[in-house]
Formats: sequence, C-alpha cells, structure tokens
Amino acid sequence: MHAIIYTKDSCGYCHKALTTLDQMKVSYTNIDVTHDQELYQEMVERSGERTVPQIFWHVGGSDEMHALLSTGKLPFVTLKKPYSCE
Repeated sequence: MHAIIYTKDSCGYCHKALTTLDQMKVSYTNIDVTHDQELYQEMVERSGERTVPQIFWHVGGSDEMHALLSTGKLPFVTLKKPYSCE
C-alpha cells in the first residue's frame, strides 16, 4: 500500500500526518505544494479541496485489495473479523 500526500511547509497538520505515516511504516510520496501553483491546482482538481494535507491511498488492484481486506489492514476499513472473498 502506498499513500500520496499533498503538503505545505508551514502546515502543522501536514507534519503530523507525515509522522503518522512514518510510524505506520507506510510508503508515501510527499508532494509539497508550498511554492508550486500547478501542483496545488492538481491537488484541488484531484480532491475537490483547497486545504492540506490531502492524502490518497493507492492499494493496487483487486488482488492487493482483497489481501489487505483478508488481514484487516485496509486503512480506511475497520472489520470485526478478517474479510473473505471466497
């Protein structure tokens, strides 16, 4: 699983989110939009939001998604028991 996070230099919430991703040992790409209007516009178009951080999760394909579901490790889904697609 991989995250893409849009941040700005002076954003405390961004630093907190990056620290959390580091603690979770999640790989991520940090896109700093502080001084780049084109990247900022890309973020707005992609998210529909104008605030940072904006975080996107890339899981992969169906096999990767089901593997994460079966272990309960999909970050935005809380399961009481592991999911089975069988």
